[in-house]
Amino acid sequence: MFDSLEAVEVLIREQGVRMVDLKFSDLWGRWHHVSVPASQFGEALMRDGVGFDGSSVGLKSVKSGDMVLIPDLPTGFRDPFWDEPTLSFICSAFEADTRLPFTQDPRNIAIRAEEHLRASGVADQSIWGPEYEFYVFDEVAFENGVNTASYRVDSREAAWHSHEDGHGHLIPLHGGYHAIPPRDQLFNLRSEMCLELERMGVDVKYHHHEVGGPGQCEIETPLFPILKAGDATQMVKYVVKMVAHRHRQTATFMPKPLFGEAGSGMHFHQMLHQGGRNLFYDPEGYGMLSETALFYIGGILRHGPALLALTNPSTNSYRRLVPGYEAPVSAFFSLGNRSAAIRVPKYADRPETARFEFRPPDATCNVYLALAAQLLAGLDGIQRRIDPGKEGFGPIDQDVFLWDEARRRGIRNLPTSLSEACDALEADMDFLLAGGVFERLQLEEYLVHLRARDNEVRIRPHPHEMALYFDV
Repeated sequence: MFDSLEAVEVLIREQGVRMVDLKFSDLWGRWHHVSVPASQFGEALMRDGVGFDGSSVGLKSVKSGDMVLIPDLPTGFRDPFWDEPTLSFICSAFEADTRLPFTQDPRNIAIRAEEHLRASGVADQSIWGPEYEFYVFDEVAFENGVNTASYRVDSREAAWHSHEDGHGHLIPLHGGYHAIPPRDQLFNLRSEMCLELERMGVDVKYHHHEVGGPGQCEIETPLFPILKAGDATQMVKYVVKMVAHRHRQTATFMPKPLFGEAGSGMHFHQMLHQGGRNLFYDPEGYGMLSETALFYIGGILRHGPALLALTNPSTNSYRRLVPGYEAPVSAFFSLGNRSAAIRVPKYADRPETARFEFRPPDATCNVYLALAAQLLAGLDGIQRRIDPGKEGFGPIDQDVFLWDEARRRGIRNLPTSLSEACDALEADMDFLLAGGVFERLQLEEYLVHLRARDNEVRIRPHPHEMALYFDV
């Protein structure tokens, strides 16, 4: 939005901005913020930054937690959710003493991944299109204690309200895909979300109701360069939650909030450019994809098990990634097959659109880390010329669920638990260290955190275990 500090100061004066909000991501992908009066926003703040404790958000150890935030001026937007006129900026973290970029800040890692891509000579830009699936509920409650474990969510769209709603236009389980009003009761809410995003500088392609009957939605944006894609993802999650909150509803991006209903993923469409030309396009190639694209796919699938620790870093991720269902847990690529880990869209058949999507990820990831890791895996595939066909990754354009069990066993599966994904990353992290994009110690500490979260869930009795075993 802004190309200079002077432009910011002019807008603050002319539009009566009272507060400036500085937003930044922690290690796990959640946004945090600190606010300063507009009178304090100026050259000194841009030079010195605003101090914060990096140890509190997983970025540094307690003994050396001092860091500073410096706003990235082009990310500025009017924040519509504040009572006072407020201007927001997305920030990166810098060392408090040297003002050098902090190497383990997730946003800086995404920047460094793109720099490594350019230094490799393979391409000068990566282009990304995450898809945003989420649920909107009217109520949510959860409780965990020594003697209780429960949660409950509710949606006015759900067919379980058929006995009380009085109008009969409800959505059954798995029946929500592109539902139309009056069954789709969230269309005005989604439109408001999209219009707020556009006012904040994030273009929107479309929105619609997703498969999940009780409130599942999707918003899709155009493809963006890597840093813009990461920033846009954080803004989409913020706006979706805040608009829902504005209407006394609640939104969640967790992958599997409902048993027996569709889960929410965050598929990543991707391509590489050189001088504005899409390197993934070849009119004679499979799915209009070039050899470069196929090698990139080979890298993604070869490193797929390790990638999932960064793209699917929650225990809930693996409630969605369940073998035997139409979940993208099979390590193969295909033209249009939505059960494949990598799908080549049939409609992406022009020089400017040819691409593929990696389907396992979900929005519990830190988007900057997920983007950087996928790019490094794909680049490794190109540099090592990993042929996905020779590796046994397809293409497979048949319905694998119609295959017998023996034949299906020939397809490698991606991890189906967080523990398994952590083990895979521990055994295969060298590709992430290329170009100094990630640091080994950082990844090892990240794994300690993931395993601790996995253990928190593993050691707790599950409510369903009461039904299974209480009477033994």
